[in-house]
Amino acid sequence: MPTAAEQLVTFLAAQGIDRAFCVPGESYIALLDALHAHPSLDLVTCRSEGGAGFMAVADAKLTGRPGVVLVSRGPGACNASIAVHTAEQDAVPLILLIGQVEKRDLRRNAFQEIDYATMFRGVAKWIGEATDPDQVPELIARAHAMAMGGVPGPVVLSLPEDVLAMDCRAPVPPATLPAPVPPAPADAARLAAMLRAAERPILLAGHGFEAEGARAALRAFAEAWQLPVAVSFRRQDLFDNTHPLYAGDLGLRNPDAQRAAFAEADLVLALGTRLTDITTQGWTWPAAGQRLVHVCADPRFLGWLFPAELALAADARATIAALAGEAPAAPAGRAAWTARLRDIHVSDCQVVPRQWPDGVAFAEVAKLIERLAPRDAIVTLDAGTFGAPFYRKTAWVPPQRLLVPVSGAMGFGVPAGVAAALRCPDRTVISLVGDGGALMTGAEYAVAVARGAALKLVLSDNGSYASIRIHQEKAHPGRVSGTTLVNPDFAQWCAAFRVPVTVVESKADLPALEAALRAPGAAAIVVRTSLEAVLPQRLAAE
Repeated sequence: MPTAAEQLVTFLAAQGIDRAFCVPGESYIALLDALHAHPSLDLVTCRSEGGAGFMAVADAKLTGRPGVVLVSRGPGACNASIAVHTAEQDAVPLILLIGQVEKRDLRRNAFQEIDYATMFRGVAKWIGEATDPDQVPELIARAHAMAMGGVPGPVVLSLPEDVLAMDCRAPVPPATLPAPVPPAPADAARLAAMLRAAERPILLAGHGFEAEGARAALRAFAEAWQLPVAVSFRRQDLFDNTHPLYAGDLGLRNPDAQRAAFAEADLVLALGTRLTDITTQGWTWPAAGQRLVHVCADPRFLGWLFPAELALAADARATIAALAGEAPAAPAGRAAWTARLRDIHVSDCQVVPRQWPDGVAFAEVAKLIERLAPRDAIVTLDAGTFGAPFYRKTAWVPPQRLLVPVSGAMGFGVPAGVAAALRCPDRTVISLVGDGGALMTGAEYAVAVARGAALKLVLSDNGSYASIRIHQEKAHPGRVSGTTLVNPDFAQWCAAFRVPVTVVESKADLPALEAALRAPGAAAIVVRTSLEAVLPQRLAAE
């Protein structure tokens, strides 16, 4: 008779899940054993639970299936919680499996015990706990359905170690996922009429277009209706950034001219987005009086702070399909509106080369990567100021992918790059990280090296938590506190991974960076990045 752990693994494999990430723990030995015996489920052993969780999030972004991460109780679960928060903010399906204390010890404050329903309430979509082996097949099926349904997100399943090892009589259930919900025909017709009448519309595209084929559907819809497209926070790879209809992103510190133009829209079609704070520019857009159509698969996010003239609890792609029978049309003035939005975006993409005494402006590295990256490249970013040029100065063209934490979590970049290099070994994968994030989870690069993955690691070293330093200088000029870093020799640190290392000290070394990125196999590039280039200009002028 199979164990509960074996039935759990059988269910995951039946859903096409072929990889899980872990830091091993004694509290789920039975699950590790079940994975060892399974022919098609690859277990990736990581160096930190946070890194394992970030890998699972990145893998889910690439596959559209839930990322799976296994951790031990207590400390392991706490370390992995950053990935749960990231998956919730990023709308990514994630299944966190936690080995729990034995059933007899539940709620008795046993060694490393935590009540996970209390711990993860408010960040996970669903939390379950097995107290009998026959519950495990049902619970993993519910976890899968909750992670994937509506707006995708993270789920947590607590599995007592003795329950995992027990015989399980319950059969493995089939997965049950609801079909994407389209709008009612009358609502689709109403939306079509609103689009035909709008002279200055904006289509705001969000997480609802992350699934396979959805990017192509978005482009076809925008072209048919001649709608300028903006993307929600940090989702630049949803739409061809070189397309005449691409109007830019809704992110941090949008240019004043762009914000002013967006405020003139006479119709905002928010498709597959939750309209969170950064996308809405601090809850200010769409502004009062602007017509809004809000389409989101989860009704909880409709009518939240932005009353919509038409609010549809529907799938974004199904909404596009529902308009297939409608005749697209646009007022004569729309072409000028689209061109104006495009011109504003393009003018913001320029990078003026300049010499800096303390290193290279990382915007120039971003432009170099834009020029070199193959059509199918995958670029992963950590949080930090070094990444800013990749959102607004760099053009992304599908099928290129930009994997970045919408949550702003530091430590994402390297683990995400490892996961991407393992998932897509035939594609160029470049992982960019700052000196802060590198020493958080950069050790996960060892996983890529051990697996023979050809991951290109680009490390920006400016000796500072620069994004915080920028805020600090604006609020408290000249009073630097807590943001200076004394770093190791990163060239030696990278060399310890036994990969070729390139050091970029100035613009004169950029050809060496280019050569390292073009060379086959893994590589590490350490860039001495100018801090002056990103600090407020008062300091840069000193």
